Amino acid sequence: MKLDFSQLNKQTKQSFGDQQAIIKKIMQGKVVNCKECGQTLFLVPPEKSEQPGIACKKGCTHIHLDFV
Repeated sequence: MKLDFSQLNKQTKQSFGDQQAIIKKIMQGKVVNCKECGQTLFLVPPEKSEQPGIACKKGCTHIHLDFV
C-alpha cells in the first residue's frame, strides 16, 4: 500500500507561506490581526518570554521564532 502525502504537503506548504507573510509584515511595522480572535499580533522578544515569537493577547495565535 502506497501512502499519498500530497494533500498534507500542500497544506503544510500553505501554512508555512502564510506564517512567513505574517512575520514579514510585522517586521515591516504593519498591523496584522489574528485570524481567530481579530486582535493585533505583536512581537514577543526573547527577553520577555521563554517562547519568543509572534502572538495575540488571547494566545490563539503563536508563531515560535528562534532568535540567534
